[in-house]
Amino acid sequence: MPVAAVAERLGVDPARGLSSAEADARLARFGGNVVRVPAGPGPVRRLLAQFHDPLIYVLLLAGVVTWVFGGHVDAGVIAGVVLLNAVVGFVQESRAQRALEALSKMVPVTATVVRDGLPQRVPAARLVPGDVVELTAGDRVPADVRLAEVHLAEVDESALTGESVPVVKATGLVPPSAVVADRTGSGYSGTLVTRGQARGLVTATGGATQLGGIQHLVATAQVVETPLTRKLARFSRQLSVVIVAVSATAFVLGVVRGTPAPEMFTAVVALAVGAIPEGLPAAVAIVLAIGVVRMSRRGAIVRHLPAVETLGGTTVICTDKTGTLTRNRMTVTTLAAAGELISLADSAKSLRECLIAGVLCNDAQLDEGDPTEIALLGSAIEAGLDPEAIRAAAPRTDTVPFESETRTMTTVHNGISYLKGAVEEVAARCETELLPGGGERPLDRDALDRLQETLTARGLRVLAFARLTPVPVLLGLQAMHDPPRPEAVTAVAACRSAGIDVKMITGDHAGTARAVAGEVGLASGRVLTGAELAALPAAEFDETVAATQVFARVSPGQKLDLVRALQRGGHVVAMTGDGVNDAPALRRADIGVAMGAGGTDAARQAADMVLTSDDFASIEAAVRVGRGVFDNLRKFIAWTLPANIGEGMVVLVAILLGATLPIVPVQILWINMTTAVFLGLTMAFEPTEHGVMARPPRPPERPLFTASLLRRVVLVSVLLVVAAFGAYRLQLGFGASLAEARTTAINVFVGVQAAYLLSCRSLDRPVVRAWPGHSRMFLLGLGLTAGLQLLLTYLPVMNTWFHTAPVGVVSWLWVAGAAVVAFAVVEADKLLWSRYTVKASRGV
Repeated sequence: MPVAAVAERLGVDPARGLSSAEADARLARFGGNVVRVPAGPGPVRRLLAQFHDPLIYVLLLAGVVTWVFGGHVDAGVIAGVVLLNAVVGFVQESRAQRALEALSKMVPVTATVVRDGLPQRVPAARLVPGDVVELTAGDRVPADVRLAEVHLAEVDESALTGESVPVVKATGLVPPSAVVADRTGSGYSGTLVTRGQARGLVTATGGATQLGGIQHLVATAQVVETPLTRKLARFSRQLSVVIVAVSATAFVLGVVRGTPAPEMFTAVVALAVGAIPEGLPAAVAIVLAIGVVRMSRRGAIVRHLPAVETLGGTTVICTDKTGTLTRNRMTVTTLAAAGELISLADSAKSLRECLIAGVLCNDAQLDEGDPTEIALLGSAIEAGLDPEAIRAAAPRTDTVPFESETRTMTTVHNGISYLKGAVEEVAARCETELLPGGGERPLDRDALDRLQETLTARGLRVLAFARLTPVPVLLGLQAMHDPPRPEAVTAVAACRSAGIDVKMITGDHAGTARAVAGEVGLASGRVLTGAELAALPAAEFDETVAATQVFARVSPGQKLDLVRALQRGGHVVAMTGDGVNDAPALRRADIGVAMGAGGTDAARQAADMVLTSDDFASIEAAVRVGRGVFDNLRKFIAWTLPANIGEGMVVLVAILLGATLPIVPVQILWINMTTAVFLGLTMAFEPTEHGVMARPPRPPERPLFTASLLRRVVLVSVLLVVAAFGAYRLQLGFGASLAEARTTAINVFVGVQAAYLLSCRSLDRPVVRAWPGHSRMFLLGLGLTAGLQLLLTYLPVMNTWFHTAPVGVVSWLWVAGAAVVAFAVVEADKLLWSRYTVKASRGV
């Protein structure tokens, strides 16, 4: 709308502003200019909610049973694990609240407003629609405004729109369909005035502003459970049902066979204690924590533990452009004159005066000022010129500042005037053009238009330079853009070879997005703009989004829609961003990745992970680490489940046979406690296997407990049962005491577990072929476990506590033999299974 029409609708005189009485009345009507943070659940409720999880129920049951049987230390450890998980979850529940608080802090504390005809400073919270505000460089815009007067004003709206350079403001009209980034006649709450002055009429305050709209999106964006969280919950429910069913069945069978109920209850408790993987939650937390440390070394700070694994399972990465794929620094890449493109290396001789004009007609310093003008100083330095020496030799005597209406700037030096600005505006002032290397010719406007089209098609921002005295002559063009990071090109290629789809989502122009996408290796054929997305029929939206690689000029709500569409398609979505406009999508994505160096607090608080280097290569490195973390988690589960199931099966077999238990509950607890800590947790420190980025992402719907894992668990469980029960019966047959037979069975259990741990260093290939490398933690774990077993066997106090007894050489030979056989069987199974799967994939 024209400014006069806006003023009439708001009922205000732009010259005098509102009266104090009217402002107070409107404040009572519209409320304060604050982005309100909705109240969430109280702290007690959030804490209690952390215990509402099937896996926690299983853990608590294990703790109670362990306490009943005298394992007070073990029960304390289990309680500590439960409490730790609850505290971590409780802390993470507050992330959304902090993100909303960060949004509210973007509104300035005070503002300059015209009331009763006089400018005055008032609390920004008391601004109302119709207020007249004055803005100057360095101010944050306190509310959404329609600009009534503009004097060289430029506003950094990157946090809100993703625009990579400050926006030149004007008072002219724009089409009603223009997206926020193209509304040059408006200013928005929370954005920063970088240059000039302006006066505006407040059109919206508080929750009605664009910033308030984003706050609503953040508050209402549903947080998606991570794949690991979903799978662990499903697995724990299944495990709970199985343990209860098997225990109840065993109790009934034992009682029917004539075993006294109290004795059967003891046996069933032993079965349950053996089957419950008490160390699983602790192992999950430790494996993820080690992943956090490894990611931090790659410049990725993880704020939410499951995000480590989630990133490893990502199928789509939605990345911002500026600063993530590019350097976030405008750089002159090409110069041109008289229809010819000239490299920067050759420009010092052929276009020296064009470079000098870029230095003189320039208000920036190398480390401060407009990014475009800083780029012009950089091009002169790259060509071997000294900007300080040039300015000293030709001091400025007069200036016609940049005007948005003329889109030009003029400076005068020792009687010589230089002009800089938009190509069409500068060319309109010139009749001749400078030839590369010297000489002049009449300006070829058709060639100039073709040259400009060529450069802008590459996504370059083009400025023209002219000398106005004694006669206007076009000196040449300088074309610049934010170049891609070389490491980002490599990282994008690595992600795509790993089967991860990479999509660019930016607030920048479509031409710029297309050019950068082509440079970093993304398919840049079709670029969908926000306006085109809005026009898509709902039935075609998801399919079109999945097929498109580059999105430009999108709004915060559309970013959220893109994430939702990809998730509906079954994808695990990682979303990167740095601005306020990214916060809703960061919160909704399976994993939100915020930029730490140049990002906003709102983005960081809404994200699961923060990149210290704002570099896409850090994301690729984090994906690599995440895949290694999930591999290690699979290795631990593949190792620990056979041990727990094997312990339960040993007890179950004894119940079915009516035999004395070969292992009693306190001994089962010993095995679980020592092996889980000193053997199983070494898996957390395993190095990432080779080729981890050469395979596609695992399907998100694939369960944690796969058919392949089930086959391995059954195989190793049977090996454990046969070896341990066989050793127990064999020792009794040789005349050993019950304590000696049970001690041998315990050592066999631990020995087979140690051998199987060695095999688990690679789950899918024989470990001798896929040796992941040296691991000091693995060797340390084996050594500590062996020492503890010797203490359990020969230390009198341990014999008393755990009902064990010293054993002879024959027992240790049985332990060693069982370990070797178990290792050989598992390795042979991997070899045969890999050959079978290869043949099956070939249709043989």
